[in-house]
Amino acid sequence: MKHIDPKLFYLIQWTWGFPINFAGAVLYVLFAILGCRHEDFGYARITYVPWNAGGVSLGTFIFMKKDHPSADWTYDTKIHEYGHTWQCLVLGPLFWFIIALPSFIWCNCFDGWRKKHKVSYFTFYPEKWANAWGQKYSGMRMRHPK
Repeated sequence: MKHIDPKLFYLIQWTWGFPINFAGAVLYVLFAILGCRHEDFGYARITYVPWNAGGVSLGTFIFMKKDHPSADWTYDTKIHEYGHTWQCLVLGPLFWFIIALPSFIWCNCFDGWRKKHKVSYFTFYPEKWANAWGQKYSGMRMRHPK
């Protein structure tokens, strides 16, 4: 899973990507206080949270729905969200505008349109890119890439 020296990875994430990682760290602490389960995944830290959403990546912090009934969904979502971690490394503060905002809008405003037109969530560039980089940098293959 390692493609860059960890010290350099975290230095870049916590300087160039500071705002995203700081937001992730705040949520991480809050969910840790609530007793949520965590695990390491490559250079990221996954927290399993009690929400109905799928996953969110804020720099090195990934938040995913706990107890999802599909092991394949959980497996693929880890890889996908890890791809967003690497996008943050490269884009830093631009991540909010290039990835996070378009992804949020695509996820929350176009669900009906995607269903009506039978368009996969993963056809939109931030998600397709996250799948590709998640697989590349985790060294794992998604079970059901779309």
